[in-house]
Amino acid sequence: MTRTFQAIIWDFGGVFTSSPFEAFNRYEAASGLPVDFIRTVNSINPLENAWAKLEQSQVDAEGFDELFRIEAKALGHDVRGRDILGLLSGSLRPRVVHALKVCKTKGKVGCITNNAPIGKGASMTSDDAKAKELAAVFDQFDHLIESSKLGIRKPDPRIYALMCEALDVDPKACVYLDDLGINLKPARDMGMATIKVTGEDQLLTDLEAVTGYALR
Repeated sequence: MTRTFQAIIWDFGGVFTSSPFEAFNRYEAASGLPVDFIRTVNSINPLENAWAKLEQSQVDAEGFDELFRIEAKALGHDVRGRDILGLLSGSLRPRVVHALKVCKTKGKVGCITNNAPIGKGASMTSDDAKAKELAAVFDQFDHLIESSKLGIRKPDPRIYALMCEALDVDPKACVYLDDLGINLKPARDMGMATIKVTGEDQLLTDLEAVTGYALR
């Protein structure tokens, strides 16, 4: 038996686009860094580190560049933050965009994205054509929350509550999708059905199973 949902709420990077973690790993391999070194840097002091400050607009790209370098050097490798910023915007997943359109016919759709005040718009890309392509996806949401504009970021429980308030929905009647488990826990604690995204096929299969929607 599937539940009836009022809204499907989405993360963006790593959900509608290929995961930046893949780009991080390619960069690490090319630079002779340990596997997942960038994610390790970002996981140290996660509420106050360079990444957290950037996603809440407490520092700009230049400030992030220096702060990230200090954090990386403390872990044994000299890595500039500006190199990491260029890895953030992945490739669009058209089948997930189609799934969004289906979900929009069934109820409300929202997006909560931890992003940075870089690039063109919410997508964080500096490429005009790509920015336009991604903006067309962002335009389909009934409500969009960007951490860099709001000043708070996932997994702060307030950001999920604000989305439910904006959509005028009961959290217990929502599905939330994210590629980071730490970001799913607050949504789950509020009563949302949650899906951890590890890939495009898995996302579609799990969302179909939870909602009963034909997404393909």
